[in-house]
Amino acid sequence: MWMIAALIAVQAETPALPAWMTGCWEQRTGSKWTEECWTIPRAGMMMGSGRSGDGEHIGNWEVMQIVRVDTDDPAVPSMTFYGAPSGQNRTPFTLVASKDPGLTFVNAAHDYPQRIRYWREGETLVGEVALKDGSKARQWRYSRMGN
Repeated sequence: MWMIAALIAVQAETPALPAWMTGCWEQRTGSKWTEECWTIPRAGMMMGSGRSGDGEHIGNWEVMQIVRVDTDDPAVPSMTFYGAPSGQNRTPFTLVASKDPGLTFVNAAHDYPQRIRYWREGETLVGEVALKDGSKARQWRYSRMGN
């Protein structure tokens, strides 16, 4: 019985994957568009895809994952974001504690971005990439597709 209680305690310390990101999201400005789609959390992973373009032309695309990393030490980050733009090798970004809302992932050794953040503002999903210190930020404000 004590093993079950210990397992429940460890699971409670592991942050939940961000189910609030689930679904397909878009930002449109005239003929320019950016979209991201995220699967529901299952088996410790969410899978995402993103693309942007102008009209029928795709300018960029990326495949992504958010993976729960189980650990016995709650001080160790417990999620990793992986991004693989345009089919490149995937790059890991580690969840870090932040005073900012949502989730913040950092890889200070990467050229750009070094920081990836997601948060919700009501029905809007906001995504932001920047350098580790928050400079050179680019932000996307997504609405649910089909709305």
